[in-house]
Amino acid sequence: MAVFTYTALDQEGNQRKGTIDAVGLDVAIAALQRRGLIISDIQAEEVKESLSQRFSFLNGVTTADVVLLSRQITTLFEAQVSALRAFKLLAAEARTPQLSGQLTAIANDIQAGSSISTALSRHPDVFSLFYVSMVRAGEETGKLDETFSFLADYLDRNYEISQKAKNALIYPTFIVFTFITVMTLVMTLVIPQLASMLNDVGQEIPLYTRVVIGISLFLSHYIVPILILLVLLGGFSYRYFQTPAGKMLFSRARLQVPHIGGLYQKLFLSRIADNLSTMLTSGIQLLRGLEVTSNVVGDPVYEKVLLEATQDVRAGLPVSEAFRKHPEIPGVIVAMMKIGEETGNTGKILNTIAKYYRREVNNAIDTLVGLIEPIMIVALAVGVAFLLAAVLVPIYNIASGF
Repeated sequence: MAVFTYTALDQEGNQRKGTIDAVGLDVAIAALQRRGLIISDIQAEEVKESLSQRFSFLNGVTTADVVLLSRQITTLFEAQVSALRAFKLLAAEARTPQLSGQLTAIANDIQAGSSISTALSRHPDVFSLFYVSMVRAGEETGKLDETFSFLADYLDRNYEISQKAKNALIYPTFIVFTFITVMTLVMTLVIPQLASMLNDVGQEIPLYTRVVIGISLFLSHYIVPILILLVLLGGFSYRYFQTPAGKMLFSRARLQVPHIGGLYQKLFLSRIADNLSTMLTSGIQLLRGLEVTSNVVGDPVYEKVLLEATQDVRAGLPVSEAFRKHPEIPGVIVAMMKIGEETGNTGKILNTIAKYYRREVNNAIDTLVGLIEPIMIVALAVGVAFLLAAVLVPIYNIASGF
């Protein structure tokens, strides 16, 4: 976001001077022209970045911010506050300077004559295509307060499920990382000293101890090249998995992992059903709902499924038949969608499916957490016991020989 100083003439011929926040010069000029101003001069101000601005990625707009923002907009609209006034108030009370700047830009666009959905669409990093499409539907039906309330509830549900899924993996990831770090330190610092002592004694060393010593000596001699190789491999893998082919490969592999794959499948199915149900309830056509959902589902495999289903529906197929072609969509969803099409209650059916899969996601997360903890305890205990045996048994044999 940049600040531009302008000099312009209004429709009465009076000179106007001021500043405007915009993401670029073209956007600033367009915003001023929509206000009916004839620009004679416009210059970008040199703004010294503060420490917080330089590290603005630390103050990014989170899903929780958008949820709270949606609820605040709902309250303001229900109180008959104008859109322009509402966004100015929210900009003044924003949690971060970044969010405040974006809300100010939205208010400027609304003041210049843009619709709310158009103003929001200029900030795709905060407001997704789904969000903008919902707001546009609310503008067309005159139910903006209800639309923002729907959006807040929808985002809240998705945020809760996503956070629960992420939190379920934090504990095991931390434990595994700590275990690997400790074991690496032991293998590179402690075991080599033990190996030197055992060699000096000249006593026969058990096979499992020789295996541990061999691994330890390899790590202690080649730890730096191994770390460099791991960093290079990690960087290459990261760059590859950012490509479309890499994302698709990772997505398909993730869905094949036992338990984890089932959890992700239920998470994406819940998101698809919830998206479509919310959009249909707001008056958006199913075909448009499929297009928008494909952009926000967050998984390449299901994005491809939805795009192909969109093409089939556009060609005249019912949604249930379009979904039937894809094994990623369970048969129960296809059957329920067919019932919804026959009865004219597709929106309600999708809402029922969304609720079902939300419960399934919660149950799957609880089951996964319940399985991970005992498996990790057993695995760590076996690893520690093997290492202790490799260290203590030779020492005990040496002590017994005296």
